[in-house]
Amino acid sequence: MSRLAVTGTEGSLAWQAAQSFLGASSIHACADMGSLLELFTSGEAEFGLFPVYNTREGERKQHFRFFDRINSGYWVDNVVLYSQISLGVFEETRNLAGVRTIVGSRETLSQCEEFIDTCLPAAREISVADLGAFIAGLQPTERRGLAVIDSEARLRALGLHILEREIAPYNRTRYAVFGHSLAEPTGYDATVFITAPLPDRVGLLVDILGEFSRRGVNILDLRTENDVKTQKLRIYLEVEGHITEKNMAGAISHIEARVIQQKDAIRLLGSFPRVDMRTKYIKTFGFIGTGEMSQWFAERLQGEGYEVLLTGRSSALRPEEMIERVDVVVICVPISATAATVKQYGPLIAKGKALILLAGESEETIQSALAATDPEVEVMLVHNLWGPKAATMRDKNAIIVRTPRSGVFCSEFESFLYKHGADIFHDSPSKHDLLMGMGQRLPTIISVALAMTLHDNNITSEDIASHCTLTSLYPILAMARVHSQNPRTYAEIMATAGDSRKIAWDFVKNLDMVMHMADASAINDMTGQIATNARNLSEDFLDTRMRQARAVDEVLSRMI
Repeated sequence: MSRLAVTGTEGSLAWQAAQSFLGASSIHACADMGSLLELFTSGEAEFGLFPVYNTREGERKQHFRFFDRINSGYWVDNVVLYSQISLGVFEETRNLAGVRTIVGSRETLSQCEEFIDTCLPAAREISVADLGAFIAGLQPTERRGLAVIDSEARLRALGLHILEREIAPYNRTRYAVFGHSLAEPTGYDATVFITAPLPDRVGLLVDILGEFSRRGVNILDLRTENDVKTQKLRIYLEVEGHITEKNMAGAISHIEARVIQQKDAIRLLGSFPRVDMRTKYIKTFGFIGTGEMSQWFAERLQGEGYEVLLTGRSSALRPEEMIERVDVVVICVPISATAATVKQYGPLIAKGKALILLAGESEETIQSALAATDPEVEVMLVHNLWGPKAATMRDKNAIIVRTPRSGVFCSEFESFLYKHGADIFHDSPSKHDLLMGMGQRLPTIISVALAMTLHDNNITSEDIASHCTLTSLYPILAMARVHSQNPRTYAEIMATAGDSRKIAWDFVKNLDMVMHMADASAINDMTGQIATNARNLSEDFLDTRMRQARAVDEVLSRMI
């Protein structure tokens, strides 16, 4: 039995892809896709390999036709082949002007279209299936003015001289590998589906995609085509995760039963280790801090194919050892310990690596990091405005504070946040601390002070429930949140340094001013102050927030 069947001749790009998958094992070259399918579906070949995407050509349109014709087996793996395509001639020369005819496979001619149109627009193109046989059959006189495009190694093997190198830069082809058994999960997988021809319905595609999005499943690829026979829509989807995962199976079941409302409307093509056509600069992250937030980020980074090491006070692996082994060090410790941790471990981070601070206080933390690390270490602060109980980052706010030393590693981490749905906002250190005074420190201080005030006045929870309006319920809910979670977290939020203190003390000053007006029954003054505040807040802001408030009111009114 042949181990792997491919279309193309020995030495072709598909043959090279097969060799990279199986090494020197048995490869069967098929003249066409029909022969490959027959060899694979009959069981004579253990694997079948064919191209599905090229960075210069885009998708291969025979996707749907191939998937229709293959009735057994699964897509189990991928090969990404970098093709350094060059232009070769039979007589050594430096002159393109003598080239009148270009020979190559249909795929290589298409991938080099830009070069041919620019440099050899008048040349005739000849597409051949077997390049070696074509060249062997040429007479010496037929070789004049003839150029061949293929990989540099193959051109040299055929005895040609290289006239132009790398005529199709950034040229990579993705080959799908089909096998007879579903691939086992690896933890960094993708799954591909294709639908049956679907009936027309408004919003069908959006609803299908929304079901994956709602479950936090990222969509890697989406293609649509009308079925040739029925002209109904067919959808090809590649999503992150393995078909054996509960979340994935649940999404497919719901889409078939509730969205498409058609049994067996979605056909599984396979699951396989995820392939990334993009460049990744980071291989390994190392966390200092083993708390829930570190573990939350570590799980998602591992889901993106990164190696992640967690270290802390009680871990077997010490931070000093970890720092030597990783590309990016992430410090995720309590706010009060961040600066000291940076000063202790920052000097150990080598040039060309990065330090990312998952922290709530910006200015002093970043100053400590820039002072403690080598000038060639990247530095960036990320303040994630969600806790470890969040299911996903979708629609959660992430504040990014870049520094003059933030580079490609920092940008890759930011892209990771963006990919997972976080709403990203860029701040300067001082602006971040000022805004977090309003967003976190002040509401926490008010919540703690409110609980103290209720106690001072012997107001019970029953009293609150019986006398709350929907408006007064908002601060009560915030108070409940603060007092039902980790008290140290909120204590550290209240103790943050920087410009967040200014926000809190300005509030105290203004509260005192409003209290004096209220005690003096200065109705006109208070009315004027409210009107001034409304102008300062802006009409757009008030309209948007009132719509949100009414939506919350509607929910709360049903729960009271």
